[in-house]
Amino acid sequence: MDAALAYLHFASIMLLTAFLVSELCLCTPRLRLEQVPMLARLDLLYLVAAIAVLASGALRVFVTGKGPGFYLSNPVFYIKLALFLAIGLVSISPTVQFLRWRRALNTGEQPVLEAGDIRTARRYILLELALLAFVPLMAVLMARGIGLQR
Repeated sequence: MDAALAYLHFASIMLLTAFLVSELCLCTPRLRLEQVPMLARLDLLYLVAAIAVLASGALRVFVTGKGPGFYLSNPVFYIKLALFLAIGLVSISPTVQFLRWRRALNTGEQPVLEAGDIRTARRYILLELALLAFVPLMAVLMARGIGLQR
């Protein structure tokens, strides 16, 4: 059970990263209107992957793994959670923009894909990826007991 849950957690993290990188690759100054639905779909898949990461991580903390005492007493665990929360908060702005564009398309409007809006969404995605790069570092530190009171 522990190995399967660890695998699910790692696979979810990889999917989350893949969806976020895919968003970055699509959200460029060359973004076309017909690509907006795909961008919104990728963002939805990113949300699903984030939920899977949280759910599998919570199960690892409370059901398998090293037990809640190990994780909940380690400040590095809270840094990892804070990073994940920050990524989620940063992701709100691009999500809102993608939904705004998609909603306009669904109502028959021709939304203007302004360069400034695309640039802003892209910057937020880059920030999400930069923050995400530190999550595995926190996991490695935490797994080695760094941060635990001895």
